Amino acid sequence: MLEAIFLGIIQGLTEFLPISSSAHIRILGEFLPSAQDPGATFTAIMQIGTEIAVLIFFRNDIVRIVRAAINYSLRRKTSSESDYESKLALMIVIGSLPIFIAGFLAQDYIRNNFRSLWLIASTLIVFGLFLGIADHRGRKDRNLEDLTVRHGLAYGVAQSLALIPGVSRSGATIAMGRLLGYRREAALRYSFLLAIPAVLGSGAYELLQAIQEPTSTVFSLSETFVATVIAFITGYAVIAWLMKFVQTKSFMPFVIYRITLGTIVLALLATGAISA
Repeated sequence: MLEAIFLGIIQGLTEFLPISSSAHIRILGEFLPSAQDPGATFTAIMQIGTEIAVLIFFRNDIVRIVRAAINYSLRRKTSSESDYESKLALMIVIGSLPIFIAGFLAQDYIRNNFRSLWLIASTLIVFGLFLGIADHRGRKDRNLEDLTVRHGLAYGVAQSLALIPGVSRSGATIAMGRLLGYRREAALRYSFLLAIPAVLGSGAYELLQAIQEPTSTVFSLSETFVATVIAFITGYAVIAWLMKFVQTKSFMPFVIYRITLGTIVLALLATGAISA
C-alpha cells in the first residue's frame, strides 16, 4: 500500500508536466522494495485520477464545449463564442483519432515491447531536445481559435507517440503546438482537453481488465484505488501551478530535467546498477 501511495503521488506530480509520468512510474519501480515494473495496467488506471482532476479544473470550459457541440448538432442558433467552442469540440474528436487507432491496433505490441528502460531513457532525452527546440522556435502568436483540422490531426499524431513511455503526452502535444505557432498557454490548454478522451478510455479499459483478472496486476484493486485518489489530489494542484507557470516561463527547466534523468538512467543501465 505504501508503494501504491508513493506511485500515486509521483503520477499526480508528473502527469501534466512534460516529463512523462509513465517513464517515472517505470523507472521508480526499480527502486521500490518490490523492485518490479508496476505495469501498464496500474499506470493507466491511475491516470483516471489525474484526468478527473482535469475535468474538475476545466469544468466550466468543458460544460461550454459540450453545450455548444449539442446546440450545433441540433442546428440551434448560437453566438460566435459558441461557434468557437463547438469547433473546439470537433478538434478534440479529430485530435483523438490517431491515438485511438494506434492504441487499438498496436496495444499488445506496445505493452510487451515498450517497457525497456533503454528505450524510456532514450526517449526522455530525444523528446526533451525536441520540446526545447520547438518551444524556442515557436511563432508564439496562435490561439485555440486558430485550430484547423490539419493542426488537430498533427496534435493527435504527437499525442499518439505518448504510447511509448518516456515521450510524455503533454510534452509531445505541447511541442507540436509550439512548432505550429501556438502560444504556450494555448498549447497547454488544448493538450489537457485533448487528453481527456484518450486517457479516460484507456483507463476504463484497463480497469475493466483488472476487475475481470485481478491477479494480472502488480497491485490489488484497493491499492490501485488509493493510488488513483492520491494522483487526483496531487494532479489538481499541479494543473493550477502549471497554468500560471507557463504564462511567464519557458519549458526549458523540464527539458534540462528530462535530459539529466535520461542520462542518469542510461548510466545506471550501462553499469548494471539496474536492469532494463
